Amino acid sequence: MKLLLKKLYILSSIGFISLFSAQTDIKIDPILVPIGVFNMAIEKPISKKITLQGEVFISPWKSFAGKKLEVYMGTLEGRYYFTEAMKKWYVGGYFSMATFDLQKWNYWNKTTVQDEFGNAEILPDGTVRMTERYQKGFAFIAGVDTGYRFEINEKLGLELFVGIGTVQSFYKGYYKDTGERNDGAKKWNKSGEFLPTRGGLMLTYHLN
Repeated sequence: MKLLLKKLYILSSIGFISLFSAQTDIKIDPILVPIGVFNMAIEKPISKKITLQGEVFISPWKSFAGKKLEVYMGTLEGRYYFTEAMKKWYVGGYFSMATFDLQKWNYWNKTTVQDEFGNAEILPDGTVRMTERYQKGFAFIAGVDTGYRFEINEKLGLELFVGIGTVQSFYKGYYKDTGERNDGAKKWNKSGEFLPTRGGLMLTYHLN
């Protein structure tokens, strides 16, 4: 499922970019590039105040500073600008699909592994088994956002944005030392949350 969704994201992103090859703006997050994470987008006006944006987020790290941080996400967004398309304040609505293989911040530290009776597992060398945990799965995200576009010159600009939404996740939990399941479930765990889902800084380049 993860591999299939990853391929669909890549193909849909390529198709979206090809379809709108004469896009008005291309964008990239300059803060993430130095650490090998890529957040790129293409935005096109469809009326005087409304635009469409296709966006791709790629974190290819199977291990980053010893932690799992592999995420592939595609987003489609519609925006309404209060003055003129691609200028100043806007509000938008977006839908994203993502696959992930990562460790949440609260799983970065090793914790004691317990057996079925709730007792600490003991390793053959007599020490208590301790390990980190991670999750693999996919998610669907829908939300609203707002942002502001700054013009540097006729070609370059900056965009600040933030958004909130609902995240519906399907995942499996694993122990990092052995790769075995740690959640006791046979199939997918499911969770739904309402939280900040977008935010950052984009460097924009005007094509025409």
